[in-house]
Amino acid sequence: MKPIVAIVGRPNVGKSTLFNRITRSRDAIVDDMPGVTRDRHYGDAAWDGVDFTLVDTGGFVSGDQDYFAPEIRFQILQAIEDADVVILLLDGKGGISPFDEDIVKILRQVAKPVFYAVNKIDGLEQEAKLYEYYSLGLDKLYPISAEHRYGVPDFLDDLVGALPPTDAAESGDMIKLAVVGKPNVGKSSLINRILGHKRLVVSEIPGTTRDAIDSVVKIDGKSYLLIDTAGIRRKKKVSKKIEKFSIIKALKSLERCDVALIVIDASEGVTEQDINIAGYAYERGCGCILLLNKWDIVEKDSKTEKKYRDQLRMDSKFISFAPAITISALTGQRVAKIFNIVDEVHSQYTRRIGTGPINRIMERAMERNEPSLYKGRRLKIYYFAQVSTRPPTFVCFVNYPEGVHFSYKRYLSNQIRAGTGLDKTPLRIIFRKRTSREKK
Repeated sequence: MKPIVAIVGRPNVGKSTLFNRITRSRDAIVDDMPGVTRDRHYGDAAWDGVDFTLVDTGGFVSGDQDYFAPEIRFQILQAIEDADVVILLLDGKGGISPFDEDIVKILRQVAKPVFYAVNKIDGLEQEAKLYEYYSLGLDKLYPISAEHRYGVPDFLDDLVGALPPTDAAESGDMIKLAVVGKPNVGKSSLINRILGHKRLVVSEIPGTTRDAIDSVVKIDGKSYLLIDTAGIRRKKKVSKKIEKFSIIKALKSLERCDVALIVIDASEGVTEQDINIAGYAYERGCGCILLLNKWDIVEKDSKTEKKYRDQLRMDSKFISFAPAITISALTGQRVAKIFNIVDEVHSQYTRRIGTGPINRIMERAMERNEPSLYKGRRLKIYYFAQVSTRPPTFVCFVNYPEGVHFSYKRYLSNQIRAGTGLDKTPLRIIFRKRTSREKK
C-alpha cells in the first residue's frame, strides 16, 4: 500500500487547490463557496520518485453554519486516523480563526507527522504574515501558494521525507466500478455498506455527494476501486455552477470505469432519468449492472420482482445484456452478491476470442440466415477478428459495409453472444471494407 497524506483545514483555505497542485489534476472541485468538498477525495501523487495517496477533505465548520458539519467532522477525523501524514492548511489572507485553534488542538493529540502550511503566501515579501500563526504554538510553518506554486517544492521535499516506506503491494489491476444514479437513490449508502463504515456523507438531501470520490475495497482477496459519483440530474434541473461541474465529473468517471453499478430507487420505479443514465454508461462502453435499491420498502408479493424486471427490460432494451439485482443498501440485503456479478461481467468484458472460433461461429450464423441484398448486390462477409476488449470489439470485413442492415447487425451480435458466452457485457461490431492488404 502507498502511504496516505490527508489535507485538513477550515473551509475555503485552498485545500482542493493544493490537492490539484500536488496530484497535477483538477479532480477536486474548486470554488469559492465554503464547504464545496464535503467528503474525502483520494488522488495519486508522486514527488521525487516517491508515490503516495493524497486525501482532500471537507472543511471544519460549526453545526449551525452547515447542515453537514457533524458528519463532515467525522469524515475528517476518520481521514486523519487513516493517514500516515497530515497537512493542516491555514489561510494566509484570512488570519487565525477559532476553528484553526480547534484543529491544532486535535492534531496535537495525533501520534503521526503533521505539517503546518500557510497558504496564499505569494512571495518572500508576504512571509511576514507567518508571525501571527506562531501564536498557535507551532514549531515550523511552511509558507506556500497552492495556486501559484510558491514554496510548494520545498514543502513537498520535507513531506515525502516523513513518509513511511511503500509496501510492495499486490500489483494486479483493480476492477474499477463507477457507482452512478439519480440523486438520493442510495449510492453513498451502498458504498458505506460495502466499506463497513460511514465513508461518505449520507443525507436525505439530494446531491449530498458533489464530487466523484474513489475508495479501495478488498473482498475475498480481490481489490476493487469504487467510484462514488454525484447524482446525475436532468439538465434543466442543474442550475448551480458547482452542480454542473459535478455532473461532468460523474460522466468522466464512467469513462474510466470497467463496470457501472447503476443504482435505481425501486420504491419509485424505473424512471426516464434512470434509463438516460444507463444510456450514458452504455455509450461509454462500460459493463453495466442494474441495482434496484430500497427493495426493503417496496410493497411486494411473489410476482413483484418479475414485474420490475420485465418493466426494466422493456424500458432498457439497449442494455438487455446487463444483469439486474434487487438490493437494500440500508439492510445489506443481497449487497454481497453484487461482487459475484461484477466478477462475471468483468471476466466477459475483458475476454478475448480467437479468430478461428469467432469465424466458425459466424459461418454457421450466415448459413442459417444470409444477409439481404444491397442495391441488388450480394453482401459478402469475408471474416471476423476481435481487435480489442473493454468491451469486446470485433471487426467484420465486408464488401459493402454501408449495406449491412441494422437488424442483421443485431442478429450477428446475438450470434456472437450465444456462441461465446459474452451475454453480460456490451459488445461492439465494426463493419469495414476489406482493403487490398487484407485480401487473401
